[in-house]
Amino acid sequence: MEENAMMTDALGILESRGVTRRSFMKLCAGVAAAAGLSSVAIPRVAEAIEQSVIGATSGDLYPVIWIEGASCTGCTESFAQIETPDVASVVLDVISLNYSETLSAAAGYSVEEAKAQTIAAGNYILIYEGAVLEGWGGNALRAAGETGIESLVEAAESANAVVAVGSCAVNGGWCAAYPNPSKAVGVQQYLQKEGITTPVVNIPGCPVNPEWVMSVLVDVVMLQDPTLLELNSFNEPAGLFNQTIHDNCERRGHFENGEFVYEFGSEEEKLGYCLYPLGCRGPQTKALCGVTLWNNRRSWCVQAGAPCIGCCEANPNNPGDNWVEVNTPFRARFRDLRIQELKFQPEPVAWAITGIVAVALVIHGFGMKKTGRMDGGAPFEPIRKWDKNHPNEAIGTYADPEQGGPVLSAELVEDNSHKPSAPADEVVADYEESKE
Repeated sequence: MEENAMMTDALGILESRGVTRRSFMKLCAGVAAAAGLSSVAIPRVAEAIEQSVIGATSGDLYPVIWIEGASCTGCTESFAQIETPDVASVVLDVISLNYSETLSAAAGYSVEEAKAQTIAAGNYILIYEGAVLEGWGGNALRAAGETGIESLVEAAESANAVVAVGSCAVNGGWCAAYPNPSKAVGVQQYLQKEGITTPVVNIPGCPVNPEWVMSVLVDVVMLQDPTLLELNSFNEPAGLFNQTIHDNCERRGHFENGEFVYEFGSEEEKLGYCLYPLGCRGPQTKALCGVTLWNNRRSWCVQAGAPCIGCCEANPNNPGDNWVEVNTPFRARFRDLRIQELKFQPEPVAWAITGIVAVALVIHGFGMKKTGRMDGGAPFEPIRKWDKNHPNEAIGTYADPEQGGPVLSAELVEDNSHKPSAPADEVVADYEESKE
């Protein structure tokens, strides 16, 4: 009876926002799939969401703080613009978004006070978007009278978990690209440096896929069971980031057949051939873009005809290993090499070295010709040193046993060529005996 009442209240709240039971279950199925869970987990996801929605009537929602670091708010925009079923509305009613510079209705003192009260109460999740700027003592980024690093440390220390949303939050992203004057780093690396042990979940992307964020919120916030969220060595959800784009690419068959696009607007492009020669970073970038898709599962970069630029490539332990630094220029097959301010592609360097070697060989050949060392070939010794010192044990055949010289007698050559070779064990025995 109590369960039925809960279900009725949940449906009432959802239907008041235009979400039918059918749409709600489709949402749960999508969330389970994005989280790497089987269809068996769909009822559990639905139950967790329903219980959280019921919490809205009693104010027992899971508190969430969403802080903007050095970002363009692209990840917030991506997350907020999810379509039918209106996941954004459901999530904002499932969690208590106590603070967000972009999404909060309040502003100024009141919203900062809400953040401070949430931190003081504890038991919340911190979502951090954007890079952490260490430059100029943290003053490269200031908000509400405090530096960005102070805001992060204060919120992360008391949080149950930190979700680093977007490549900038994971390792600095484009903010950390050379020359990185603001000393941008990722959330995980900075918290480790400060000795803060709060668990960090990294979700790269520029911007992040909203369904990936939703799946992590379900695992970390709603189900409240961290063991369901299996992380890889980069603290990324393994179900989302353990396969490359290439593994699930719809153009993979053309790659295997050697069918490639070398120029936009070509017949090969019309046929949907592989975009690898145009700089596609799919083989080296780990993400589930081709499965989850974008824009409410309508399409994704490669399906739209654009090579993958590897925006999910982000090593949380190395700001220099960010997707901009590693993958630009996007249309080129190789990344730029850099010597201070000078940057160049490896292909011209390879051709230049090849040219230098070729010119050096030609000059060497002219020098050999001029000195006469090429006439008649290189000089050979008339007799081996061993054969000269051991005429009775000579290996070679010579015209003269002491002076050496080539054998001019055809009979002697034929005679020597028919001599049987000594057995290997006798040769070894003779050698060992000579050493003694």
